Amino acid sequence: MAERTTRPQAAGAATRSGLLTRPLRWAVAAVTALAAAIALTVATWPASAAGNPYQRGPDPTLASVAASRGTFATAQVSVPPGNGFNGGTIYYPTDTTQGTWGAVAIVPGYTALFANEEAWMGPWLASFGFVVIGIETNSRNDFDTARGTQLLAALDYLTQKSPVRDRVDSARLGVIGHSMGGGGVVYATEHRPSLKAAVALAPFSPSQDMSTDHVPTMVMAGQNDTVVTPSYLDGLYATMPASAQSDFVQLAGADHVAYTHPNTTEMRLLIPWLKIFLDDDTRYTQFLCPLKDSTGVSMYRAKCPYVPPGGPTTSPTPTTTPTPPDGGACSATYRTVNSWSGGYQGEITVTAGGAAIDGWTVRWSLGGGQTVTQVWNGTLSTSGSTASVANASYNGSLQASASTTFGFLANGTPSTPALTCSSP
Repeated sequence: MAERTTRPQAAGAATRSGLLTRPLRWAVAAVTALAAAIALTVATWPASAAGNPYQRGPDPTLASVAASRGTFATAQVSVPPGNGFNGGTIYYPTDTTQGTWGAVAIVPGYTALFANEEAWMGPWLASFGFVVIGIETNSRNDFDTARGTQLLAALDYLTQKSPVRDRVDSARLGVIGHSMGGGGVVYATEHRPSLKAAVALAPFSPSQDMSTDHVPTMVMAGQNDTVVTPSYLDGLYATMPASAQSDFVQLAGADHVAYTHPNTTEMRLLIPWLKIFLDDDTRYTQFLCPLKDSTGVSMYRAKCPYVPPGGPTTSPTPTTTPTPPDGGACSATYRTVNSWSGGYQGEITVTAGGAAIDGWTVRWSLGGGQTVTQVWNGTLSTSGSTASVANASYNGSLQASASTTFGFLANGTPSTPALTCSSP
């Protein structure tokens, strides 16, 4: 809070001379100033902040979401090549009083460099309360699958090894990419459905369509794009599952490189999307459902309402009672993250007991018609109707009472499984 000063009252205005001693007058002034400060603090708290631990910044307006800078001071740090991608730059809010932040990885288009194309987005997004890692690709000729793989490697580096890893909420991650990098976004969402948000800028996706994408995804097209044409993107977006939260935007008069330089129209749409789905911040739905400002937008296809997953993603409300730990080793809780016709996404939180553990395994019985098709942050094995997930190489060691999560995709209808957790 900014320091406030108060102007002393004129002597004798309301009291008799000598009635109050100097120490008592100082005490009264101090109490008055304290009361004013408390009143100012309460008045400026966002009304819903207490109910959403991820809400960041003041209440938004049309002017604020279109501004080229948000309210947070930022800094940046270079990333050397390695860790599955060719280095890049991390941009982050310097404020350490707000807890951890949601984060996004950005990858450029075919033959392009992040430093030349999207570096302008880094400090812009960071000032609105996100950690951003912009990456260079291992080869400037990498196709969509390689760029998607490198996006995921960048997020893993950001949350596990980077110098700002303690500022990032590893459960609130997203991806952004342009052109072939937008195809990388499609790949990333379909291979890591635990992502919370994605933005594909004129995506070219020669290796896959969007038919298995259940991550909230915004697709942007340029009205005058002759490289990744509006008709191509119409066809690609049409493969998006009807149940998936998505948005198709066409920027008026924009060509293929409109995203490679500062673009207010793009950002006033992109920032609310990230705020809704990375920060669960429903204050921003007003800008997209319906579209509040159509300036610079030639086409808009929304799937309103946009409903963020809600609730703390790092400590979800369990839909099962924690299982009694085997020998006090660990326990597990389950929640359904998302569901659609014929399938669903689940998340399981593993918590160590009263002592540290080195490795864990969670087991449960699959219901009729249920089959697990994909697991992340763990290793799946099945025997008959029993599914077992053991820890990955990087999340098996837990201190006492510490937690980790793994997720999975499954066919069938979600249910509430009875979980058992054991540790070697």
